[in-house]
Amino acid sequence: MIKGPDKILNAGIIGFGLSGKVFHAPFLDVHPGFNLKKIVERHHQHAKKVYPYIKVVNDINDLIDDQEIDLVVICTPNTLHYPIAKKCLIAGKHIVVEKPFTPTSKEADELIKIADSNNLKLFVYHNRRWDNDFLTIKTMLANELLGNISEYEVHFDRYNPEIIDGAWRDEKKPGGGILFDLGSHLIDQALQLFGFPDSISADIRIQRKGGKVDDYFDIKLHYPAFNATLKAGMLVKEPGPRFILHGSKGSFLKHGIDPQENALKNGLTPDAENWGEEDRKQWGYLTIDDNELQQDGRIQTLPGCYQNFYNNVYDVLAKGAEMAIKPGEARDVIRIIEIAFESALQNKSISFNQ
Repeated sequence: MIKGPDKILNAGIIGFGLSGKVFHAPFLDVHPGFNLKKIVERHHQHAKKVYPYIKVVNDINDLIDDQEIDLVVICTPNTLHYPIAKKCLIAGKHIVVEKPFTPTSKEADELIKIADSNNLKLFVYHNRRWDNDFLTIKTMLANELLGNISEYEVHFDRYNPEIIDGAWRDEKKPGGGILFDLGSHLIDQALQLFGFPDSISADIRIQRKGGKVDDYFDIKLHYPAFNATLKAGMLVKEPGPRFILHGSKGSFLKHGIDPQENALKNGLTPDAENWGEEDRKQWGYLTIDDNELQQDGRIQTLPGCYQNFYNNVYDVLAKGAEMAIKPGEARDVIRIIEIAFESALQNKSISFNQ
């Protein structure tokens, strides 16, 4: 059905909250290979104001049953990822599922099996593989600028001291809490850089008054030569470095966060000039001291590019390219989250078991 480099793919989005509005619709809108045809909003028509050409429907079946829709993008609360993804796959649709993939690895395994058995593609939106800082670090490690890594620490901190009534991320439901929400990004990045850990230990807490789900975590992925520390909290008024890396040849420290999210929230589109580029003041510090190279100062941050996610989705569906994010990789993120919760509950390190 979907062949040829000039094929236009019809896409639909289920949900037009932060995820659908900021992280998906703008990229589908500017990509020449996609036609954003329908968006599901249960109670509003907000999408119509931004994209007058689309059709807004209030029932997911109006989108799923549309035979012209090739790709369904699922931007619902986490607890609905599994049932809606399953329904879309059974209906013969390729799907994009927002992270976290599913609340359990068992559900992830089932969806992967359904997709494979029906020759369908299942993409999980781990867009922060295209964050500027991660791309820079990935390149540095590939070139062994820091030598043998002795320490890796990454933060995804925020300051939101008040619980928001009705916010599904703060409800005690499957897939709720900061570990599923933000930890999935940090885990995916670590797995891409270092592979599977030998074991996992975690401290997961509820720190805010009235909190129902975790809003702080400190996870350590134990590798033979070092630990990868992944941290996030909602009570960090003054954040420190986002990334800290030490190695046998030097160190790298990076403050600030990729500018793409704020740009999208401010109404900019991914086809804007100099998209993803970072102000020089935010560049990280690289200190190297070895026999061949000495450097002590800022190193340019590579531009981030979330559009590459949908570039890959199109290339996979229209040209038969390899998937940049394989569903099994997203499933492994969920498995590590499960082990982290088990570690925190038992207060001990637990061997990684796929």
